[in-house]
Amino acid sequence: MANITASDVAKLRQMTGAGMMDCKQALTESEGDFDAAIDILRKKGQKVAGKRADREAHEGAVLAAISADRTFAALTVLNCETDFVAKNEDFVKFARFILDTAVENRPANLEELKALPYKNVTIAEEVMNQTGVIGEKIELSVYEMIHAEDVAAYIHQGNKLASIAGFSKKVADVQVSKDVVMQIASMAPIAVNKEQVTQKVIDKEIEIGKDLAIQEGKPADMAEKIARGRLEKFFKESTLNNQQFIKDSKISVKEYLISKDKDLKITEFRRFTLSE
Repeated sequence: MANITASDVAKLRQMTGAGMMDCKQALTESEGDFDAAIDILRKKGQKVAGKRADREAHEGAVLAAISADRTFAALTVLNCETDFVAKNEDFVKFARFILDTAVENRPANLEELKALPYKNVTIAEEVMNQTGVIGEKIELSVYEMIHAEDVAAYIHQGNKLASIAGFSKKVADVQVSKDVVMQIASMAPIAVNKEQVTQKVIDKEIEIGKDLAIQEGKPADMAEKIARGRLEKFFKESTLNNQQFIKDSKISVKEYLISKDKDLKITEFRRFTLSE
């Protein structure tokens, strides 16, 4: 049996917003597996605040930027241990240098970014040096990028949340692309449209929906039908094109785009937030 600590329970509560006892029970049942614990809470009808698309981190700077020609966007995460360091001017300046280097050089992956130069050493070596200077573990943990006909980036105040998006053509009104990356940051979609949602995620949602239906007293032979009906609601809430537009809840994001340019499409996006 896994040893469930008070900090584990508190962590799950921060991730989900569920009650302490519910979190403890879910962790006990899942033997300490946080992803499984979240599923257990959802199967019990708990409204879980945690977002699947987010990967766990502690403190640091989450930044995003685009190239001058608006065809490349990058998102980077430089982690540290405390909020005090995360707000330090030199730490943020170093994080910004890493991001600018990514935009300028367009590396293919995180390892290539780490290998790029910083003064007379590599970025990876300077990250290690900064660990010694600051006295906290410093880690360059995330690098995401998008190549597209047009791109946009958004950093939420405080450098703990950022998003980037790619578009099928140049966006005539830059406010439109800004609205899209703000939507991504605010509503945490898991895919652009339902066709991009993986079968694994769909199967999990059907399983959860069936369990909820049975708990509500519905016949077992009706449970899957009910679950598939709930799946459509999941797609509406979790896929970018189908979400309610944050500036006008009467229309979807797709409808908003069509109203601005009927040929404009979102090709892909990335989003990252630090655990709160």
